[in-house]
This record gives sequence, C-alpha cells and structure tokens, in this order.
Amino acid sequence: MDGTPAPQAASAPALVVGGGISGLLSARELSAAGHAVTVLEASERWGGCVGSHTLAGLTLDSGAESFATRTDAVSGLIAELGLAGSIVAPRPGGAWVQLPEGPRELPRTGVLGIPANPWEPEVRRSLGLAGSLRATLDRFLPASIGGAAEVTSVSDLVRTRMGSRVLERLVAPVVGGVHSADPGMLDVDMVAPGLRAGLRKHGSLAAAVSAQRRGAAGVAGPDAARTSPAKAGSAVAGLEGGMHTLVSALVSDLRSRGVRLLAGTAATAVARTPEGWRVTAGGKTYDAGLLAVAVEGPAAVGLLEGAVPGISGTAPLSGPDVRLVTLVLDKPRLDARPRGTGVLVAPQTPGIEAKALTHATGKWDWLAAAAGPGRHVVRLSYGRVDGLGRQGDGPATEEDLLEAALRDAANLLGVPLSRADVVDWDVVRWQGSLPFAAVGHRARVSVIRGACAAAGGLALVGGWVAGNGLAAVVADTREQIRRLAA
Repeated sequence: MDGTPAPQAASAPALVVGGGISGLLSARELSAAGHAVTVLEASERWGGCVGSHTLAGLTLDSGAESFATRTDAVSGLIAELGLAGSIVAPRPGGAWVQLPEGPRELPRTGVLGIPANPWEPEVRRSLGLAGSLRATLDRFLPASIGGAAEVTSVSDLVRTRMGSRVLERLVAPVVGGVHSADPGMLDVDMVAPGLRAGLRKHGSLAAAVSAQRRGAAGVAGPDAARTSPAKAGSAVAGLEGGMHTLVSALVSDLRSRGVRLLAGTAATAVARTPEGWRVTAGGKTYDAGLLAVAVEGPAAVGLLEGAVPGISGTAPLSGPDVRLVTLVLDKPRLDARPRGTGVLVAPQTPGIEAKALTHATGKWDWLAAAAGPGRHVVRLSYGRVDGLGRQGDGPATEEDLLEAALRDAANLLGVPLSRADVVDWDVVRWQGSLPFAAVGHRARVSVIRGACAAAGGLALVGGWVAGNGLAAVVADTREQIRRLAA
C-alpha cells in the first residue's frame, strides 16, 4: 500500500469535524448519500456563528440574523427542512450610513455599497456632484480595467472604476459592517463572487451590480420583491423566530437520519490510514473512509498539515475578533424607526466606536410583535481590521462595551439613551470566527483544496474557503460534499 486511501463504497463511514452550519450540512449530504456519519464538535452547542441567546424573555439571534438572496442556496435548504413558510423579508425603509458630516440613506440598489446608479438621490447626497460625476466614468472605462487582473482588492476595484468617494462613503462602511475589515485588505472575488465576471460581461461595474441585484430580487420571494427598486439591505431575508431555528431544524433532521452528533469533542489530530482517515478527539480515535473538515482556516490547516504535507505553512490569517452587544430597550421613541433597519459607520467617522448598528425590531416585524409596543432590540458590533491588517483596540470589558453601545446607539439613532432605558443586555464574542478573505486568499484556497483533493476522501468546507455569508457557505458545502461522496 502507498498510503493513499482506497476508493470507498457508498456505505463507508464518514467523519465531519466541526458542527457549524457547514459541518451540519456536510453530515446531511453524506448521510443522504448512504454513509454512516459522525460529527465531532469542540463546543457544547451546534451552529457555529448561527447561535441564539435569551434576553428579557426574547430568544434572539446571537450571530447571523439574515441570509443573502442573490441565489436560492439558503432558501432551498430551508424549504427542504420544512421551514419555507417561515422565510420573511425585512421591513422596507432600508439602512443608513453614518458619515463624518452626518447620517445618509444607503443607495436603493448596491452590492457591498457599490451603487448601480451614481445619480440616484441617496447616492448623490452621499457623494456630492463631483463624486457622482467621477463614478459615472465607470461606464466609459474598458471592462479590462479592474476586470482583467488575476487578483484585486475591493478598494482597488472600486477606486479605479468609480473613485475614492464611492469607496470611502459607501463601500468602506458596508464592508466594515459585514466583513469587519478595511476593503483594501479583502479579495473582491471572495467577498463579492461573480462581480468581476459581471463587469467583464456587462461592460461596467454599475451594470454588474445591477445584474446581481436583479438576480437577488428574483429569488427573494414575493414579499422581498414587491418594492422596486429595492431599498438597501432588502436583498436579504430571515426566518420568523430567528436564523437559529435553521440550526434546530438541521440538528433534528440529522438525528432522524441516525447521524451521531458528539458535542464537547474537540479534534486534536488527523492521520491517514490505508482505509482512509483517523481522527483523534476527546481521548478517542475515530476511523472513516471519508472526512469533511468544517472548522476555521487556521485550525483546519493545523489539523491536516501533518497528514497532507502539501498544505504545510499555508494557514490563512485568523479573522477579526468581533464583539456583538445586544440591548433590549424600553424606548417608545424608537417606534418611529429613525434609521430604518440600521446604520453602517464609515471608518473615518469621529466619536463612534461601533462599526454597525442593527435595529432588529425595526427590521423584523415578527420580532417587533414579540417584543411589544415601545420595547426595542438593538445590536451593535465592534471589531474591525484596518488597512494594515491590525485589529483596533476599542472597548474590551463587558461594562465598557455596554457604555460604548449606549453612547453609540444614541448618536446613531438620534435618540437619547441611558442605563435606565436598558431592560436587558448581553455581549457575545466571536473570536477569529469571521472568515478573513485577504487579497490572494482565493488562490491560496485553490492550492490548499487541490492538495486535499489529491489526498483522496477529504473535503474542506466553511466560510474561509467558500466566502463569508450563509449563501456562499451552503452552496459551496453542497458542491464539495457531493464531489466527496460521489
């Protein structure tokens, strides 16, 4: 034997390391293909960044609270799990951006904050006449500018095609809010898949954005597509009761299939065997013909580099540490939803430490009804990587975060807030779990996946290889696991 795993029969056992959404979905796909599946999860809970917590009697999302509707990847999975009737669109009204000179509405149509039309009223108010004129040059530039380079950052693409004002006033706040990083650090092909292909096809960045938004409206469902043009932020949907209900449905589905779910079982080593793979976890060993690794990038490479020498030294950068502060407020003045569904903060805005605020009861009707009149749920996120890859300090302790959140929420919403308005609150820390798709990351992922594919019987899944967001993760996981099980 040369150590290469032999071809496996459909009934060969399979292991999944990691119990986030990608791990749970991997287990479902492998089970559907006829494999006996065991899932090993280091923590005591399932779902990864799609979690929940209870505040003031409300069960709330503690991580992801929506999914992008640019494809039907997530809505299709939700339908398979019997939750299609629970898909809801956010309330109309859209999101805002906080600029140094004050708040502005985000464009009606955009991808990563890139506008489809530089002359829309909201865009014009944010950019000014000179900024809109510069952005208009995009339609006259050859598609090769920004579209031909092998790799490019979000900032390089936007600055070249549309200018610095679009980058600083629209794109940087959106990218900072979604990806917790400076757009100069991020690979545009990872954080906006298909955008440069659209540029080459349609001839301009604005046209590519417009095409992606049209596609999103086509899969968002009747409620989401009812208003045209769509407000910023409406190319997403959620689940009544919260996105964490997706995790509950997945876990229930796996148990009904006989999948073995082992929480509190951290994998510490992976080795190849003549029959396939051996994973050491919790002082025990688990053997399988097929292995899916669904943990964050540094941990995945660390586990596998001894068994797959071709990936040695390729561990990606760890993602930023994000702190999410959730406030339940007794504040009837917020019934007016002064900033729609929330506010994204431009990095250069003085006096505000948060990178984004979501007015959750202003965004989701089901949550507003559950909270009751005058009671509101507001989420503020902290933690962003700057243009040099450095994590900012910001408030650290829970008390400091509460004070910062109250101060920032008051400034962003334009409504005075104090400790007396707080009914309940919580801080959730996501340490390094947000994928950090630095420039060149896509090429590195290709090399890593190639080496793992050559090893046989092995797949890597998760946000760090698929791109940030449930839509990217679900689609990529299904593709990779179906290849693995074939």
